[in-house]
Amino acid sequence: MTAFDFQTTLRLHPQSQTKRKPMFRTMLGGKIHRATVTEADLNYVGSITVDQDLLDAAGILVNEKVAIVNNNNGERFETYTIPGERGSGVVCLNGAAARLVQKGDIVIIMSYVMLSEPEIAAHEPKVVLVDEHNKIRDILSYEPPHTVL
Repeated sequence: MTAFDFQTTLRLHPQSQTKRKPMFRTMLGGKIHRATVTEADLNYVGSITVDQDLLDAAGILVNEKVAIVNNNNGERFETYTIPGERGSGVVCLNGAAARLVQKGDIVIIMSYVMLSEPEIAAHEPKVVLVDEHNKIRDILSYEPPHTVL
């Protein structure tokens, strides 16, 4: 569309000249990267139990919706968080989600936030890198391109 076409469209459609409503985008809020699944409890009601220290570091709240990616089998699913004992390193998938993981699997736990266009420029997600025991190794506010861990 040329500038002329755009101006013509505005003249022909005056409603398009009304004040633009704020647009929100879904952005990464926090991420616990490459956590090791310590348990899978099929008989629990549901959710993912995560060490409260990890939730705090990633800015993920208790009962917040999270997306889970299983690096071992490619499964992607959503659930909500419940707090695990601080310092325990627990990452336990509960209920039906327990069918999608096995103890020892590597998972990525992500939360998302809705931000307005002006908020996006100042937003920095919290990316928590953990070791094989789910202890915090580093906390980043970005993901460098082509990062391999």
